[in-house]
Amino acid sequence: MTFSIRSLFVGFLIATLWVPVFSDAQKADDLQNKINEQQSEIAEIETEIKKYEQQLIEIGREKQTLESAVEELDVSRQKMSASVSLTQRQINATNSSISELSNEIDTKVMLIDQNQDALAETLRQIYETESGSFIEVILGNDNISNLWSDLYTIQQFQIVVRNEVEVLAEQKTQLEDVKTKKEIEQGILVEKKTDLSTQKRSLDINRQAKNNLLKETKNRESGYQELLAIKQQAKEEFEAQLQNFEAQLQYILDPTTIPPAGKGVFSWPLSQITITQYFGNTEFAKSGAYNGSGHNGVDFRAAIGTPVKATLSGNVKATGNTDIYPGCYSYGKWILIEHVNGLTTLYAHLSDIDVVPGETVGTGKVIGYSGNTGFSTGPHLHLTAYSSDAVQVVRLGDIKARTNCADAKIPVASWSGYLNPLDYL
Repeated sequence: MTFSIRSLFVGFLIATLWVPVFSDAQKADDLQNKINEQQSEIAEIETEIKKYEQQLIEIGREKQTLESAVEELDVSRQKMSASVSLTQRQINATNSSISELSNEIDTKVMLIDQNQDALAETLRQIYETESGSFIEVILGNDNISNLWSDLYTIQQFQIVVRNEVEVLAEQKTQLEDVKTKKEIEQGILVEKKTDLSTQKRSLDINRQAKNNLLKETKNRESGYQELLAIKQQAKEEFEAQLQNFEAQLQYILDPTTIPPAGKGVFSWPLSQITITQYFGNTEFAKSGAYNGSGHNGVDFRAAIGTPVKATLSGNVKATGNTDIYPGCYSYGKWILIEHVNGLTTLYAHLSDIDVVPGETVGTGKVIGYSGNTGFSTGPHLHLTAYSSDAVQVVRLGDIKARTNCADAKIPVASWSGYLNPLDYL
């Protein structure tokens, strides 16, 4: 009796304490080293991107010349290339993390199975061997010392079994936690792959913008300054005509049809925010800009090809491109999104449009890429907010008395229908 109980107790301890670590430990160490290397590379590229961002800020302060415009495109492209490399390494790091979690899941599943099997087998054997009554245990011992030893061994066995059951429960909880982490990492992986596709598209747009600029100016500074002058004149003429047209529109804003001003109604349309021109009668507007009538939106610094995101979920009401008509300087490429809360937003001077009218978009979805189209004299994003009831899309021929782009379309509204986007950001 004593030999049987003690031998089973020892066998149980050996079975439950055995952990297969010899090969998996080496595999885990190799994987962790790989992850550490990838994180180091990511940190280096992030530092490189910050350097390019600072260069772009400094270039933006310089006088507008062909050389500075080309330099800005080149530095932007270098930053985008670094961003592509960064995202690719983040994808690799996430894949490594998923592999590490998968290995951890496999190890935990194996340990749980082994401990369950060992516990079940030992319980079966002890049941078969010790199926006698407590009296039989007493009578089966030759002396009182062995009796107390067997009783103590049984008590210890019960404690170990109870503890092992608790360990198994904890292991199963940890397993679920690891599986959840893996699912989160897989979701991050999908997002990063989408980011990579977006960044590669930005690179293509940047390269094309540089080619178009050099072609349009014939790679001459005089040609660039001439282009700026034409855009500036067209901008002033258009704003005067737009103001006259919108002054004739009758609209009384009903405050109950729009949400009250408050931060967080909109999300930011760009990943990095630098405001270059505010809404309304700013000092710049009072100096004579915008025909003295105030700025109808907010301008953000954004290099050509920067992804532009929807500030709120909604339906794409319309898109347009006034640049397809020669000399038709206006919003260039633009997107109008109507939201369910009574607000509508305009994104203008884009280099590319990534949505179509009627499409439903979510908050933060990339809808296009910033640019320098229309009467823009430098790369930026123009964001306008309207009361949805006030805005309408009209032909430029209905605004301009004399025009060669009558069929181009843009959004317009009574001035009372314009809202300050920053009231909702």
